[in-house]
Amino acid sequence: MARIRQLSSLVVNKIAAGEVIERPASVVKELLENAVDAGSRRIDVEIEQGGSDLIRVVDDGCGIVADDLPLAFASHATSKLACADDLFHIETMGFRGEALASIGGVAQVTLQSRPREEPSGAMLTCNGGELSEAHPWNGAPGTRIEVRHLFYNTPVRRKFLRTPSTEMGHISETFTRLALAHTRSIFEADVERGVRGEGLHLTLRHNNKTVYDIPKSMVLLDRIAAFFGPEVSNQLYAVQGFQNAATLTGYIADPACDRGTARMQYLFVNGRWVRDRTLAHAVQEAYRGLLMTGRYAVAFLFLDLPPEEVDVNVHPTKAEVRFRESQALHHLVFSTVRQRLHAENLTARLQVPSTVQPTESLGSPPPTNLFASPLPLPPPLAPFDPLPRASEPITAPPPPSMESTAVPSTPPAVSPTPAKIIQLYDAYLVVETDEGMLVIDQHALHERILFEQIKRRIQSGPLETQPLLIPEPVELTAEQAARTLEYRDALAELGLGVEDFGGGTILVTRYPALLGRRSPQTILRAVVDHLVSKERAPSREVLFNDLMSLMACHSAVRAGDRLTPEQMTALVEQRKLADDTHHCPHGRPTALLFSRHDLERQFRRV
Repeated sequence: MARIRQLSSLVVNKIAAGEVIERPASVVKELLENAVDAGSRRIDVEIEQGGSDLIRVVDDGCGIVADDLPLAFASHATSKLACADDLFHIETMGFRGEALASIGGVAQVTLQSRPREEPSGAMLTCNGGELSEAHPWNGAPGTRIEVRHLFYNTPVRRKFLRTPSTEMGHISETFTRLALAHTRSIFEADVERGVRGEGLHLTLRHNNKTVYDIPKSMVLLDRIAAFFGPEVSNQLYAVQGFQNAATLTGYIADPACDRGTARMQYLFVNGRWVRDRTLAHAVQEAYRGLLMTGRYAVAFLFLDLPPEEVDVNVHPTKAEVRFRESQALHHLVFSTVRQRLHAENLTARLQVPSTVQPTESLGSPPPTNLFASPLPLPPPLAPFDPLPRASEPITAPPPPSMESTAVPSTPPAVSPTPAKIIQLYDAYLVVETDEGMLVIDQHALHERILFEQIKRRIQSGPLETQPLLIPEPVELTAEQAARTLEYRDALAELGLGVEDFGGGTILVTRYPALLGRRSPQTILRAVVDHLVSKERAPSREVLFNDLMSLMACHSAVRAGDRLTPEQMTALVEQRKLADDTHHCPHGRPTALLFSRHDLERQFRRV
């Protein structure tokens, strides 16, 4: 049996390097953070062959005294901590004292540094953990670090490096995060508190070609434009929120600027880029109902709070944090983003290219769990189609028809009738407005209106229901029946009464009166499919939003339903009464605006 033995410092550093240094981008991150902690105002980064051959970082910071140069490569040696209590009040980017020791264990490193107050500096090298003697160096004040031949002594690790272009992509992302974090703020609250009050001049070169040159005078919005282009920066809304000692600032994008992944959600805590499920969930929840399933919001958010309120000593890469009051911060992010979106007119504008391409069919997407969170609701809408009173028996509802939809037969008297409304393809309404030509998806708009009506009715008290004199049986699988009965109480609050009939049969005993005469069986089956598709039980709020959206979707007018002039007018007028009619509960836009200017430009009148 093998005996226990103490590992050498070289082996320890190589093990530590596996945790801290994953690829060249990890080296760049650690060196950039050290330069920031040194008080630098300019940092230049030079890369060759994606970082596998050379990484050079030069800063104008405070520098390192000659006697401390060997300590820079020692494990857990740092100038940023003095005692254990300091771990709970960290105000620097680095603090572990592992970075240079890990880098020096797997690369050939040259460190040259000169303190600002010293007439000269010193330099030494570290090749695979072996230190040289320090020698005088007469360079400019600051620190210069060259990392050559990364993983030269661990060929297995070097073999796993990707192509230079791929590795350079990761380095560019690291550079972008730091450039966004350390920028001159335009928010008064930040300037007053000294948060991100000054900019940082950063340059990045690859194989002797300049990739980025970001001057310190460039504010956050301009930096976003430099990294992501005007297509993103022109669709941003500034946000600012406060809660006790926490401050939230930054920019969020219009829902039309969504992405297929969450990589464009840049979240910073006290100037540090982090991955945090609490904050990311708050952002996505704020966009609920504005994005389709599988789409993610674009956001650049900066959360500043006292250092003792956040623990950054969670992971070696310092990319994960823990909050003392995570729920309070979740509420701050959610409410700030949601209110800012609510204040904007999110009606999508029709983008007309030089050559108009045919558009795809906008059929209703499958139900998802992205729905609007509770918001102040408008006054009650006009009544729906007259329904039989609760005392009148109903056996089996007739098949859906336009007469049984919830579009009023007469328009509510709330505003003047629009000048002109026409229906195209039995799916879209074209309305003349002061701004231009509004093209409305009749199903998406009606779905949103019904969704808000159901939500308002539930918030105001018990939902009016229509009992069935003869309960309608619905045959389900045993799993479906069990899941449906599990949520019996929640369905009852939504006006859908279900009872167990034995086996896989469920009886529908009542349904919401405001859904008109849509088939209760059709609505229940849609609800059941949604419940069974969930891997885990949703929260009560999410469940209610899901079910309300399903009921609204299956009760709204469809593409292909021909509307009378009165029904078209009623639907358009109800758009003005609803709280948020820019998107249906699934996140699809309800209307596109083709401005008068765009129309005249297409005909070359302007």
